[in-house]
Amino acid sequence: MSIVMGPVLGFQGVSTEDDKSIWRLGVLLVTEGGGKPVLSWSIGKDAMPAPQPVHLAVFGNRQVWRFDLAIPHAETKTEVSYAIGAASKRHLFVVPALGRTPRVAYSSCNGFSSLRAMKLVDDNNALWKDMATRHAKEPYHLILMGGDQLYADSMWETIDLLKEWAALPFRDGNKAKFTPAMKAALQQFYFGLYCTRWSQPEFAAMVASIPTVMMWDDHDIFDGWGSYKPERQGCPVYKGIFEQARAHFDLFQMHGRPGPDSEKRFLCPGNNFSFAHRVGTLAIVAADMRSERTNARVMRQQSWDSIFNWIDAQHGCHHLYFMSSIPVVHPDFNLVERALGLVPGHQDLEDDLRDHWSSRPHKAERLRLIHRLLKFAKEKPTRVTLLSGDVHVAALGTIANERPGVTGDNAQVINQLTSSGIVHPAPSGLVLYALEHLFEKVDEVDRGVVARMHKLPGTEHRFIGARNWLSLEPDDVDTAKQAPRIWANWLVERDTDVPYTKVIHPCGDEFQVEAAGS
Repeated sequence: MSIVMGPVLGFQGVSTEDDKSIWRLGVLLVTEGGGKPVLSWSIGKDAMPAPQPVHLAVFGNRQVWRFDLAIPHAETKTEVSYAIGAASKRHLFVVPALGRTPRVAYSSCNGFSSLRAMKLVDDNNALWKDMATRHAKEPYHLILMGGDQLYADSMWETIDLLKEWAALPFRDGNKAKFTPAMKAALQQFYFGLYCTRWSQPEFAAMVASIPTVMMWDDHDIFDGWGSYKPERQGCPVYKGIFEQARAHFDLFQMHGRPGPDSEKRFLCPGNNFSFAHRVGTLAIVAADMRSERTNARVMRQQSWDSIFNWIDAQHGCHHLYFMSSIPVVHPDFNLVERALGLVPGHQDLEDDLRDHWSSRPHKAERLRLIHRLLKFAKEKPTRVTLLSGDVHVAALGTIANERPGVTGDNAQVINQLTSSGIVHPAPSGLVLYALEHLFEKVDEVDRGVVARMHKLPGTEHRFIGARNWLSLEPDDVDTAKQAPRIWANWLVERDTDVPYTKVIHPCGDEFQVEAAGS
């Protein structure tokens, strides 16, 4: 038996057993050949009983497995080491001390949308190497991955049956059946793509040593999924592709819905993957903005209600990280597209324009999301931070309720931190110029509710056009006594020695003096 891909750590949340806090995670791997894998592990210097592997799937002579580990929270940080098989490399991860907010890395866009994009970079995984260097100095406890962990767009060039189907007239393609041969080809494609891309040494080293929290975006299916015309979006071939993308996302990124309470972890009924974790005084929500997306909506109202039922039930929470794969605060891409259309040959925004929150059919849904987050932040009070990716730039935005009677209330300011991409290159200089200069910097999304794009700290720019990832570093304080500040650091390629830093203060912090800049 040999390891084809993995191990990949997947965070399963924090539970309470006999009044003790337990940090839970899964260890995913793909093997080839017969037999069951064996995992040996230790908490500190204490060897632990070997867990039994959970068999998740079989593809030919390859098997997918998961081990489930439970680590009691201690008063000091806990080092856990593990290895697969006797001769395997030993890996190490760190569980934060009880009462400490975890150090978090955030990334998105882990790949290339085209060969042309790949040729724009010298070292595909340079920023994963940078994360490894920083992790070695001071460990991260979680990686939040906000979408496009995989780029599946090459299916249209590498699967002959799809090439033939795509060449059909539009109406004929919409009527065509999704055949068993197409299904088999897509199963082989997605499974092979995950095994190949996730076996790259730099990426593999990080996900073997930092538990992941993943939510997909369109490229994990294919570019622009959910924003096509209804007759194309609902055609048999598109439905068949989505089901295979969904099955492999569930297997590789969700770890086959891990843990004993997996159904409780998924917040929404049906096929929506939205989930949430509570880690001490930190709440994390990962919203699935692809499974139910259409031209007319991002998510069903029932799913939004399920997410906010969980959010509204949180008490004693200092901070909420809300993962939105598409930025809630961003230029109106329709305006940018029209502006670029004035220059022949420069209409390519390196990504799809049609499925952003600024799309007219999504604006009312965006407004409801903003008001519900502001309501939660006000009533608890809890600092809310949006974490976003997708757009291949680093950016800082805020949403502020500036209606009379709430001015100066810092619970009514939501920060948005956009980091993208860790592998995919930035848009062209012309696109960056358009983003910087050809739209309004302030968007009144409702009466007295204002969204702003801010200059990145220490710069004169609102957008950093280079590959980047985000480091969220809390103050090392006992959260039972004090709410920590979060030091948000953008690590930008060729400039990682001096990160761009934004300090996010907790609600009610005495240093908080300006609502719009909180």
